[in-house]
Amino acid sequence: MAMRITRRRLLEAGGVMAAAAALPASSGAARAQEAESHGLSTFGDLALPPDFPHFPYVNPDAPKGGTLTVQIKSASGNQSFDTFNTLNIWVLQGDGAAGMDACFDSLMAGSGDEPGSLYGLLAKSVAVSPDKLTYRFRMRPEAKFHDGSRVTARDVAFSLNILKEKGHPSYRLTLNEMVSATAEGDDIAVVQLSPKRGRDLHLVVASLPVFSEAYWSTRDFTASTLEAPLGSGAYKVGRFEQGRFIEFERVPDYWGKDLPVNVGTNNFDRVRWEYFRDRQVAFEGFKSGVVTFQEEFTSRIWATGYDFPAIKEGKVQKVTLPRTAPVASQGWIYNLRREKFADPRIREALGLAFDFEWTRKTIMFGFYERLTSYFENSDSKAVGKPSPEELALLEPWRGKVPDEVFGEPWLPPVSDGSGSDRALLRKADEMLRAAGCKREGNVLKLPNGQPFEIEFLDSNPALQPHTQPFQANLKRLGINATSRFVDPAQYQRRLDEFDFDIITRALGGSAIPSDTLRVVYGSEAARTRGSRNQNGISDPAVDAMIDRIGQAHSYAEAITAAKCLDRLLRAGRYWIPMWWNDEEWLAYWDMFDRPQTKPKYGSGAPGIWWYDAEKAKRIGKA
Repeated sequence: MAMRITRRRLLEAGGVMAAAAALPASSGAARAQEAESHGLSTFGDLALPPDFPHFPYVNPDAPKGGTLTVQIKSASGNQSFDTFNTLNIWVLQGDGAAGMDACFDSLMAGSGDEPGSLYGLLAKSVAVSPDKLTYRFRMRPEAKFHDGSRVTARDVAFSLNILKEKGHPSYRLTLNEMVSATAEGDDIAVVQLSPKRGRDLHLVVASLPVFSEAYWSTRDFTASTLEAPLGSGAYKVGRFEQGRFIEFERVPDYWGKDLPVNVGTNNFDRVRWEYFRDRQVAFEGFKSGVVTFQEEFTSRIWATGYDFPAIKEGKVQKVTLPRTAPVASQGWIYNLRREKFADPRIREALGLAFDFEWTRKTIMFGFYERLTSYFENSDSKAVGKPSPEELALLEPWRGKVPDEVFGEPWLPPVSDGSGSDRALLRKADEMLRAAGCKREGNVLKLPNGQPFEIEFLDSNPALQPHTQPFQANLKRLGINATSRFVDPAQYQRRLDEFDFDIITRALGGSAIPSDTLRVVYGSEAARTRGSRNQNGISDPAVDAMIDRIGQAHSYAEAITAAKCLDRLLRAGRYWIPMWWNDEEWLAYWDMFDRPQTKPKYGSGAPGIWWYDAEKAKRIGKA
C-alpha cells in the first residue's frame, strides 16, 4: 500500500469568522502574482523537480500481484486495535476499520525522503498567493472515483468543509483556521487560510482524503456504516467480516497508477487486515501463515518466539533494520482532570516507583532504552542547558513555569535494578508527604483525606508483566494501584469522555515538528471531547511554544521552539516515560521482495514491497 504522510493541526476556534471578514477577495492582479508549483513543502523547498519519474527509493518495475496479510499496529481517529464496526473512519462514532485510507486519494502525497514535502496526486499543481493564505489546486481531469465519475474541485471543497464541520475532533480542530474551501468550476479548488493559521496547515489540507459529494449527499456523514464509501484510491473494499478481517482489492484500472507519486507502490493485488484480541493468538496467526508480514514490538517474542519450524526451514525471514525515523513517545499518562494528579510532586513521585532497569533486564531481555524526551531520536530533543535561542523564547515565562526549564532538562531516575529501589521509594514517600499526603498504616491518604487509589485502564493485558511490578511498588507506598480491562468499544468511549486515571499511550514522532502538536498538547484540545489530548494538558506556555513552532520560517527555528516545548512538557511530569527501540524488527514469510534503497525516514515496509511468485512457490505459499 502506498506510503502516505499525513499531518493534523489543532487551531484556536475563536477568531475564524473575524479573520474571514478581513480577507480580501482574490483579484486578477493578485492571481497573476501567484507562484504555481508541482508540490508543497514546509519551508518552500522541494527536492524533486516537476518532471521526476518516481520517488528514488521505489522499484519502478515492481511487479503487481499476490496478497499481503497484516495486523493493525497503529491507529488514529476512531480506529481500535482490537475490532471494527464501521468503514467510516473520519468521524467520532464507532470503531473504524484499518486500511481505509488506501481507498481515498488526497490532493497531494508525501515522500519517505522528505517529511515536509508533498507532490501532486489529485491536484496536478498548486498556485500559492504571495501572502501564502490562498491555495488554488488545479485538478487532474483524468482523476476518477471508483464508479467512473470525475473527481472535481467541488468534491474537494465538500470534503474539507464537511471534515471541518462534522469530522472527528482531530479533523475539526485541525481545520479551525481554514477560512473557506470553494470550487471554481470542476478544475480549480480554492482554499483560503486565516492569517493566524499555522505554518503547515496547507500541508494538512493537501493530504486529507477527498470524498464524493454526490455519494454523501444521500447519506449521514456522521454515522457508522458497513457500506463501503465511494473512493478514488488505488484500493477498494473487498470481503470483510466485522471485527475479524477486512480485505482491500487493488483497482486494476486505477486512474493514478502511473503518476510519479504512485509508481512502484500499491503492488499487492490484495491487502488483508486480520484482527486479534490477544497478542499471543496474533503471533500464532503469523507462525501459521495466516499473517504474512509482521513488525514486532514485543521483546520477549523477538528474543524467544522466533524458533518455530518455518524459521528453521527458511520459510520465514527475520530482519533487523536501524531505526532512522523519530520514535514514538510511549508512556503511562496521567489524566490531569483528576484532582489526585493535580500536584506535579505527586506525579513525579509515582514515576519513581517504576524500575525501568529491572524491567529491561528481567522482562525485556536487555532490549530497549529508556525514553527521556517527547521527541526521542530526533533533533527536537532538548539536551543540556537551553541555548541562547531557546532562552529568548523561554524568558517571557520565567516565574510562570518551573525553574528547571531554564536548566538541564528533567531525566527519569536510574534505579539500582533490584525491582524495588529503596532509595527511590524513600524519595517518592518524601515527595508525597511534601505534597500533603499522609500515611495511615498501610494506606496513603490524599490531601483531601481520601485513600490514594489508581486504576490503570486498558483493553489488552499485554503490558501486565511490566505494569504489575510497578503497581507492587506503588502499593509499598500505600497506594492501591489496580488494572481494569474493558472491551475495545468501552475503552474508546472512556477515552473519548476522559474517564480514566492512567492509560498507556504511544504517539508517533515527526522529523519536522509542526503545530499539529496542538492536537495532543494544546489547551483547546484538552477541553474537546474525543481529542487526543487525553492528558488534559492546558498550559499557556505550552500553547505559546506550539504557536512558535507553527510560525517558524526555517527548520532551525522550528527545532529551537520544539526543544523549548520538550523542556516544558518534561518539567510538567505529565507522564511516566516507558522505552524505545533503536531498531526495527521485521519478520515475514519469504514470498516478498523489496527495493535495495530504503526511504530516509522509515523502512518502507511493506508499502513499497512486492509479491514474488517464485519465492512463494518455493515455500508452498503460491
